[in-house]
Amino acid sequence: MDARQLEYFLAIVEHGGFSKAAAALHVAQPSLSQAMANLEADLGVALFHRMGRGVVLSEAGANLLEPSRRVLRDMAAVRDTAASLVGLHGGTVQVATMPSPGIEPLTTLIHRFTELHPSVTVNTHAAFTPDEVIELVRSGVCELGLLGSAAPSRPTGLWVLHIENQPYVVVAAPGGTIQDGVTLRPEDLAGQKLIASRPGSLMRSIVDDITAGGTGTEIVTVVDHRTSILPLVLTGMGIAVLPSSWTRLARRCGAVVAPLDPTAHLHVSMVGLPAHLTPAARAFRGLTQSLAHDRGTDTDSPGA
Repeated sequence: MDARQLEYFLAIVEHGGFSKAAAALHVAQPSLSQAMANLEADLGVALFHRMGRGVVLSEAGANLLEPSRRVLRDMAAVRDTAASLVGLHGGTVQVATMPSPGIEPLTTLIHRFTELHPSVTVNTHAAFTPDEVIELVRSGVCELGLLGSAAPSRPTGLWVLHIENQPYVVVAAPGGTIQDGVTLRPEDLAGQKLIASRPGSLMRSIVDDITAGGTGTEIVTVVDHRTSILPLVLTGMGIAVLPSSWTRLARRCGAVVAPLDPTAHLHVSMVGLPAHLTPAARAFRGLTQSLAHDRGTDTDSPGA
């Protein structure tokens, strides 16, 4: 068994088959098939079930996904550590992130990080719930994760770095009754049309509380993708309640942003496994800790 075989194994899983994996790896499909046959012979288990022209991951293959990712990450860490002896040159940081933390603080973090380490690539993986972020980290797909939750996150077995609390604000198109920077109370939104996310998020629970007040406020559209909300607001379709991470972008796009009082807060944290990080990921975490310290919110816990 060697690292090349593990790389091929993960590529087949990630690309959904031998032919697509071979194309992505720029190797001949017979060579890929032979490498997998050799790996299965070495391990003494079948990693895939062959079904016609397709393959399905076996139970043994599923159990080997996380260890395989860790082996390849450990080998990358050896190379990156050697490179770090003469400075951080090259490498990749894999970061899972939810939409709002993906606006901020991720924008600031990537901007500062690439200024300090221009040869390191930051790859982000989309997640829409804290559980999805945690799973991407636990499975080894990502070393680091950015999540936002209604209460401080304390996932079992992960360290947690609290970065900031983002209050929710009202975002609206210009020219209406809502004025930029002027604090609103929920009752001030009487008669407004709201753009909302699907049930289950903190954002939606705030909207539901507002519409439950009996003031004529109503939800006019529900979207799955948070990135659709701001463009819809700018068309004048309705207003939205968003974490303050969207404030700078919204104003640059011409929207008005008003504080909401009382309001809830999105607790934004970075999570990772207690095992070692690659030098690039370690540098990214260090920068995140500095940002949290600057904002007066850095609390670091190892997880239970």
